[in-house]
Amino acid sequence: MWVCRALCRARAPAQLGQRLLPESCRRRPAAASFSASAEPFRVRALVYGHHGDPAKVVDLMDDPLCSSPLGNYGLLPQLPAVGGNEGVGQVIAVGSSVTGVKPGDWVIPANPGLGTWRTEAVFGEEELITVPSDIPLQSAATLGVNPCTAYRVLMDFERLRPGDSVIQNASNSAVGQAVIQIAAALGLRTINVLRDRPDLQKLTDRLKNLGADHVVTEEELRKPEMRSFFKDVPQPRLALNCVGGKSATELLRHLAPGGTMVTYGGMAKQPVIASVSQLIFKDLKLRGFWLSQWKKDHSPDQFKELILTLCALIRRGQLTAPACSEVPLQDYPCALEASMQPFVSSKQILTM
Repeated sequence: MWVCRALCRARAPAQLGQRLLPESCRRRPAAASFSASAEPFRVRALVYGHHGDPAKVVDLMDDPLCSSPLGNYGLLPQLPAVGGNEGVGQVIAVGSSVTGVKPGDWVIPANPGLGTWRTEAVFGEEELITVPSDIPLQSAATLGVNPCTAYRVLMDFERLRPGDSVIQNASNSAVGQAVIQIAAALGLRTINVLRDRPDLQKLTDRLKNLGADHVVTEEELRKPEMRSFFKDVPQPRLALNCVGGKSATELLRHLAPGGTMVTYGGMAKQPVIASVSQLIFKDLKLRGFWLSQWKKDHSPDQFKELILTLCALIRRGQLTAPACSEVPLQDYPCALEASMQPFVSSKQILTM
């Protein structure tokens, strides 16, 4: 995550120059512009020169402050590249032709691949979206991907009404936590599936505090006793899958006739398998969702509208940031190691 402050300077007409500064430097006066012939300003960034184990390929480096080619999730970025798709920064100054942002604005990336694991950067204003500065900093830093995915998969595939049920796996993920809260705000019931783990009761309690109606394990979902469970709970019309394999098969088995399973991830790296009878006799629908594609199919204004809708939920206390651990940038190896551990339910946020 990218939690830092930003200084915007003119690099060229109609371009926003954004420098993300440490908290201790945010009050420093900003010059209106700087010469292309001046000594380049050096920034700290987490850079990888090839793909592999993050602990082995990511290094903290000093780079010149300049615009850099952007990568794109789903496509391989040009290497070497700066990591990070999410985060929030604060604009300190802007170029004379910039109209979309102003000093003091909080901004998040408009698209993936921006490279947010760095203290400072130069971006065009079209690459950023302003967010209200009256929401919690962690909420702003984690706003642009997971809550957006959660909202869209709940809204775009089935016409759900208050009282309807939704079932999902990996319910402790950042998307899963957002689904629980947004569904509760919409009056929907959630059936949340988890892998069995040592701290299951603690995690179950945390998800129920977020608004989860039911929490079951993968093993419990496979048991015949689940038939009696669905006598008291409406069969879900929508299933949300980010695991695949046997987990996805179980979600399909419990879907109501005519229901839809939306796959937005594949953590198990196993295929989604549906039986012929489920497709013919239950008329189940299998769909996929990728936020990057949704953004390609919709205008920037529609994405901004989505962001503001989520911010309204945050202000009302109906949507909070996922469990997070803040880690100073220089301690990035600890963040990388923690993120690779099994049964991790918190995001690692790099602070600068």
